[in-house]
Amino acid sequence: MSVLYGQLVIGPPASGKTTYCHEMGKFLENLGRKVAIINIDPANENMGYKAAVDICDLVKHEDVMKNNKLGPNGALVYCMEYLEKNIDWLLSKVLNLKDHYLLFDCPGQVELITHHESMNKIVEKLGKNLVRLCAVQLMDSHHCSDPGKYLSSLMVCTVSMLQLGMPHVNVMTKLDEMKLFSHKLDFNINFYTDVLDLKYLLDRLNEDDTITEYRKLNESFVSLIEDYSLVSFHPLDISNKAMLLNVKNAIDKANGYVFGGNEPQDVQALLACAVGAISETDRTASLDAYM
Repeated sequence: MSVLYGQLVIGPPASGKTTYCHEMGKFLENLGRKVAIINIDPANENMGYKAAVDICDLVKHEDVMKNNKLGPNGALVYCMEYLEKNIDWLLSKVLNLKDHYLLFDCPGQVELITHHESMNKIVEKLGKNLVRLCAVQLMDSHHCSDPGKYLSSLMVCTVSMLQLGMPHVNVMTKLDEMKLFSHKLDFNINFYTDVLDLKYLLDRLNEDDTITEYRKLNESFVSLIEDYSLVSFHPLDISNKAMLLNVKNAIDKANGYVFGGNEPQDVQALLACAVGAISETDRTASLDAYM
């Protein structure tokens, strides 16, 4: 059985998962890869792409809500548990996509990963069948404008990385919108992407007199994040091919595609030249353009 490579695209609602899958899919196809997007979000009504596999063919979110008298979140948990119980349905579809690179478009409820086991078990089953995935966690760059939201995002990323226990790349999306709220940022963009000394973030949180009762909790969160020191972000403007290339390269290293994939190295080199891929030394100047 041949190995299949791909991405498990996760993140909270409105972080850009469906847009990312669509644009990353087109980008990879231009590289010469055969791409298949797999929708496992039963509530995804506006995909914008043609799904090679769609969970709605197995179970529909709206039907579960109606037939089981469940709310949106309860119905979503039911759907994911149903997919877990019927994993052979997903495996048969996925394993037929030979020579394809896979993009899994996942539900936006982060609790499915941070507080529930179904997604973890689904990924584990795929891995046992030689589907090598990298979790790609998206975070909306707008969260940088609010210290509390940014800290929450760091916690979600940390817990997700620990829960899934798989190769993981965090991506800060919608960098093209950052100019709209750059005046609200307390630090430069590198502070947020590299997750630098968080005591400065804690100082900003402690300046807010309306949340004094949460100071010890925030200190515990910061301590936890820094103790594990797992989280950093790759910045992404989905229309910027150089940034797409850098994200793609990070994922290829994480899931092992760079060692086992079939993409000709000369194609990568030509593409890098064509889009003017940024090096680490140019990274700060490139990000400053978004401020």
